[in-house]
Amino acid sequence: MKILKKISEVREYVKARRKEGKSIALVPTMGYLHQGHLTLMKKAKEDNDIVIASIFVNPTQFGPTEDYEDYPRDLERDVNLAKEIGVDIIFAPEVEEIYLKDELTTVTVDSLNERLCGGSRSGHFDGVCTIVSKLFNIVNPDRSYFGQKDAQQVLIIKKMVDDLNFDIKIVTVPIVREEDGLAMSSRNKYLNKEERKAALVLYSSLKLAKKLIVSGERNANFIKEEIISLINQEELAEIDYVKIVKQSNIEEINEIEGEILIALAVYIGQTRLIDNLMLDVEK
Repeated sequence: MKILKKISEVREYVKARRKEGKSIALVPTMGYLHQGHLTLMKKAKEDNDIVIASIFVNPTQFGPTEDYEDYPRDLERDVNLAKEIGVDIIFAPEVEEIYLKDELTTVTVDSLNERLCGGSRSGHFDGVCTIVSKLFNIVNPDRSYFGQKDAQQVLIIKKMVDDLNFDIKIVTVPIVREEDGLAMSSRNKYLNKEERKAALVLYSSLKLAKKLIVSGERNANFIKEEIISLINQEELAEIDYVKIVKQSNIEEINEIEGEILIALAVYIGQTRLIDNLMLDVEK
């Protein structure tokens, strides 16, 4: 496995592998890898000849009061974990390699970027789309792999790929959870023992929603209120949003039908966690 820092090095490597007829996968990450990331890499390795994983804490997707400076970083640890999976290249550039000082271009997917997490993290998805489009242009992969935990991000990236005619297949991998159900996240590191226990309320509320839907409940507002009620029973939890939306356009719905997304963002102490559930529901 090689660690590359320069765009030119990655392009040279990809060009050589293309001449050999190799298929190439990209797994974009911000590092501090956990089992969710490694699952993406394993899937990429199964599907492709070459796997390139990027490790880059992208400053443009963090707001001024968010945790860019404190976001966990440990490149040596990440390299060892990726090597065990069989990743071929780690692309770990410096910020100056990715962003020009006088850069004026931003990639925006209108309307989809304003809902759910976009409502409380202004500019976040512009930053995501800009860095992902840069990585796509640098690596030019056949496939790129993303986790369902960031469901809105996946939907936005798929729309961007369609709109900008990227010849890349986006592969979504199901949420990877701890044994007790907590969705794996690099930010789980911030949780103390009491907060870690409290964080289980996110998964518990999604299980409650699924139980209600399976039992025949179709009133989205009722289900949402039940989720909110359960989360509010946890003293350490503060809700950012609870939404039930169409998967296709992230618009809120009143009646549960078709492909839906139940999405949560909840602060546990100072740590903002997200989770979601995707269902295809018959009327």
